[in-house]
Amino acid sequence: MPLMLSNTAGASVSRLAVAAGAVQLIGLLSLIEFFVGGEPFGTLNDLCIALTGVLSAALAWQLLAAFPAQPAALGRLVLGLAVLGALIVAAGSVLVITRTTSFVLAGLWMEFGYAWIGAWLLVVCVFAPASWPRGLLVLGVVAAGLMLLGIMTLPGLARGLDAWEALPWYVNVGQASALGWLLLYHIWCLWLGRILAVH
Repeated sequence: MPLMLSNTAGASVSRLAVAAGAVQLIGLLSLIEFFVGGEPFGTLNDLCIALTGVLSAALAWQLLAAFPAQPAALGRLVLGLAVLGALIVAAGSVLVITRTTSFVLAGLWMEFGYAWIGAWLLVVCVFAPASWPRGLLVLGVVAAGLMLLGIMTLPGLARGLDAWEALPWYVNVGQASALGWLLLYHIWCLWLGRILAVH
């Protein structure tokens, strides 16, 4: 099933997608191990979260050139959102790794950043070539929808809330965005990378 990309573009996008998916999967496994055995797996998870954000911005840049059917202005807009999201995610990781904040406030930064990467993902899936597998598109839309919940963490972020008990209910709803970027997004990336790698 061709994905309407040149061999060179397809190979480049495939590598980035696989890298993003693999790093996020390592981060998820590190988080599980952190709850079992503690550090240094929490720090490894935070590093993986930041790196996945950066790889996502690079993937957004590669896909922008590969989608001639996508409106140019919209493509540039969501590329900018993906880059902005990656920077916010990286900032959240730095905050917790350096112990500047606890994982609560750092998590709000990460969730808010991944919301903008989710906006990019949603547009990618809406304007994807017709030859893309329907399951990949559905997974991407679901993951993006969950990731967009991260926008609801903004009030907690703006107030610098850094304790679970201080978080309003709607900020807690925003934290459900992790279901999208931590559990589903890496599957989407690996699936996309695999498809592009065999065509």
